[in-house]
Amino acid sequence: MAEGRLVFFGELLIRLTAPGNELLMQSPALSLHVGGAEANVAIGLSHLGHDCAMVSKIPSNALGRGAVAAVRGAGVDCTAVTPSPGRMGLYFLSVGAGLRASEIVYDRAGSSFAASGANDYDWDASLAGAGLLHLSGITPALGPRSAEAALAAARAAKRQSVPISFDGNYRAMLWEAWDSDPRAILSELIGLTDILFGNHRDLSLVLGRDFSGEGADRRREAADAGFAAFPDLKLIASTARHTVSADHHRIAARVDLRDSAHQTDEIDVTGIVDRIGAGDAFAAGVLHAHLGGGDAKAMADSGLALTCLKHSLPGDASRFSQADIDAFHGGGLDVRR
Repeated sequence: MAEGRLVFFGELLIRLTAPGNELLMQSPALSLHVGGAEANVAIGLSHLGHDCAMVSKIPSNALGRGAVAAVRGAGVDCTAVTPSPGRMGLYFLSVGAGLRASEIVYDRAGSSFAASGANDYDWDASLAGAGLLHLSGITPALGPRSAEAALAAARAAKRQSVPISFDGNYRAMLWEAWDSDPRAILSELIGLTDILFGNHRDLSLVLGRDFSGEGADRRREAADAGFAAFPDLKLIASTARHTVSADHHRIAARVDLRDSAHQTDEIDVTGIVDRIGAGDAFAAGVLHAHLGGGDAKAMADSGLALTCLKHSLPGDASRFSQADIDAFHGGGLDVRR
């Protein structure tokens, strides 16, 4: 385990999901889950025994309080999740089936978090004694104020020698909704980062070069270019997903270090219940092994286990233990008694 708590900065969201595999508004009912990219990683790591803390803004109403209660109930410290003017960010999900893909509708403009800026957070206090700061590219994509807030968080972590983990999570529609420069902003964030969750497409965007994800050698070429461009970068982790149908995917995981790499075999994931948050589960698995001193293989294997297991679980976050990871690798599918 890392010394000090793990700090996560990002927006808490409420997800409203159509029943079963129905389309949105097909029935007058929606189920509710609480998530958000960074919170999902925090919840995943909390269930693996890590000391996690969330930093965010929420509205002072029942939705904001309920979201905090859900994250706190998963074992994450929410002392630094504080009320701020605005509304709760929402998104709506229709779960796909067969050859129909899942569909998401976002409703998060004007949220308390998106309206908050760099001066609304006390990073010296939040990062005191921290062992890691985790961010994602969703925060800077929300608008100029949240972009400055993400950069301020990363700069503060760098000043305090707190390692930074960053998940690219590129969302074109969010960036295109304002006069943004994603390449410049993401380049600065990745330049401050120690651990990057991103693939050849993320590196193509920030480096202005085209990389192919076909084959281990091509993926290593992209990683080498990332290491050359960003001297502080120590680790790049990614997944490769082939979608056969909405409930059958094939997934492999890869971890690149400066002097080594490991890519897993592809795993068939069938009977998918919920794929939302699978990338966040992967990040939690990789970070869990990394914090435990694991090598590239251990990190890739741990990330693959959690991302595959997450597909079996409704909701946005992984809630699995080390025993579940061990059982996954052991192939134990019988009832555990």
